[in-house]
Amino acid sequence: METGSPADAGTTGTEPGWTGLPPGLLRMRRLLLVVWLGLTALAVALLLGLLAGPVWAAFALLPLAALAWGWVLLGRNWRSWRYAERADDLLISRGVLWHEETVVPYGRMQLVEVTSGPVERHFGLASVQLHTAAAATDATIPGLEPAEAERLRDRLTELGEARSAGL
Repeated sequence: METGSPADAGTTGTEPGWTGLPPGLLRMRRLLLVVWLGLTALAVALLLGLLAGPVWAAFALLPLAALAWGWVLLGRNWRSWRYAERADDLLISRGVLWHEETVVPYGRMQLVEVTSGPVERHFGLASVQLHTAAAATDATIPGLEPAEAERLRDRLTELGEARSAGL
């Protein structure tokens, strides 16, 4: 879902060059959904089937319905995430029902971290966390490929140092 390269961000008209999240994040989240709700459905079916009778085992359809609904919602949520590097700040946009756009000025960045938990590492993903002087503007970009996360960290750190030196 890449609509522009990060190098071109902010250079064409008023619309920034947005970059979407890689599909690996969606695959990871959907797999976790299937594992947890699939195991829940199996446990409900077995427990209710053995303890209360086979008719009650039909309640196992509830976690399966939640799985189908969650599958769709995860796709919509994944498509809503995007970020853009502009000349003076980083934009992060997300949300389906409640759209949220965060603007992080480079000069306000104090710390840029790349983190990756065990599940993210297994799927080859990492997150970039931005910390600023105001806690309200801290932001995270989840599920990036590690090379892109490191590139973004290095670029944001470089731009942050340059902007804060000019203050």
